[in-house]
Amino acid sequence: MKDASSTDVIVHRGTALTSFYQCGDLYRVDPFTADTLGKETWNGRFPFDWGVSAHPKVDATTGEMLFFNYSKRSPYMHYGVVDANNDLVHYVDVPLPGPRLPHDMAYTPDFAILNDFPLFWDPELLKRDVHAARFHQDMPSRFGVIPRRGRTEEVRWFEAEPTYVLHFVNAYEDGDEIVLDGFFQGDSAPADNGMGDKWQRAFRFLALDRMQTRLHRWRLNLATGAVKEEQLSDSITEFGMINGGYAGGEYRYAYAATGKPSWFVFDGLVRHDLHTGAEERFAFGDGVYGSETAMAPRVGSADEDDGYLVTLTTDMNADASYCLVFDAARVGDGPVCKLKLPERISSGTHSTWAAGAELRRWRTTDSAAAAIGL
Repeated sequence: MKDASSTDVIVHRGTALTSFYQCGDLYRVDPFTADTLGKETWNGRFPFDWGVSAHPKVDATTGEMLFFNYSKRSPYMHYGVVDANNDLVHYVDVPLPGPRLPHDMAYTPDFAILNDFPLFWDPELLKRDVHAARFHQDMPSRFGVIPRRGRTEEVRWFEAEPTYVLHFVNAYEDGDEIVLDGFFQGDSAPADNGMGDKWQRAFRFLALDRMQTRLHRWRLNLATGAVKEEQLSDSITEFGMINGGYAGGEYRYAYAATGKPSWFVFDGLVRHDLHTGAEERFAFGDGVYGSETAMAPRVGSADEDDGYLVTLTTDMNADASYCLVFDAARVGDGPVCKLKLPERISSGTHSTWAAGAELRRWRTTDSAAAAIGL
C-alpha cells in the first residue's frame, strides 16, 4: 500500500509531523500554513529502510519523541528515541516471534510500552506474498516494557487476554506497577455476515460496534510479572484523547469518540471520568461526523479538565465543515463555539493540538494575522 503519510499527526520541536500506519517516512508540515516542508531526516539518521509507524509519542517534559517501527524482516520491530535536538539518540532491536501489526504505543517517565498482539498476517499465506490478517484466539496479548533508553535484553514481556488494541489512552507508574489504559476489542475479527453494502463489509475491521471497543485497564507488575485487567466502561468508544500535560502520569479524564453503527465515522464524543465511572456525552446529529477530539488546556489552568475540546466535523446535510469547541468540563452542554470552515473537508480521524508557545515564530503581542506574517 502506498505510504500516504496520512494516518497521524503530532508536533515535535514546533513542526508538525505526519506518519503512516504501516511504517513509512515522516513528513514535516508548517503548522502556520500547512505547507509540506519535506521529509524528516533526523539530521540524516532516519531509519529509511524501515520507516516509522504512526503514533510516535512526544514527551513535553523532556522534549523527546519515542517511536517504533515494524517489518516482515527479523527482528520484526525496533524502538527508538529522538531527543530535543532532533537527533536519533537511541535505536534498538525488539525481537518478535514473526511479522506483527502493532499500531500504537505508550510511555511513562521511565518506560516505553510496546506490544505483540495475536492479530497478524497469516504466516502460510504470507509465504505466497498474500497479506491476510487473522486473529489467533489461542495466543495471548503481550506487552513489552523497556526502559526509555533500554537495551534489547532489558525488554520484559507481560502476557494478557487475547485482543487487539488500536489505540492506547495513557500509561503511568503506580509503585511497582505500570497502569496502561486503552481500548480492548471484544471481537478483533468481526465476521462478514453479508449484511450491508461493500463498504459496510469492508469497515467491519474499523467499525467500533463491530469490534466491540471498550475502555480497558491493564496493570503490569514489574516486581512479580503479574498482569491484572479490568474493563473501565460498558460504552463502545475509541480514539481517546487526554490533557497532554498529564501524559505519562496519573490522570482522570479521557475524551473518546462514538461511532455510527457498522461504519467507520464518528457520530459523537464521550467524556470518561475514570475516578467515578461517570460519562458525559454529546451527539453531533444525523449526517454529521467528527474527528478525534483534541483537548486544549486553558492558559493558566490548574485543573485537568479546565480547557477546551476541539473537533472538526463534516455535515453531510449542509455539504459543509465546521470546527466545534466544547468546554471540556461540560461536554453535554454542547459546543461553546462553532466555526464554519471555508471548504468542506473529509471526515477525519486523528488530530493533535499544540500550544502556541510550542510553535516557532509564535507571538502573543500581535493580531493573529500579524503573528503568522500576513
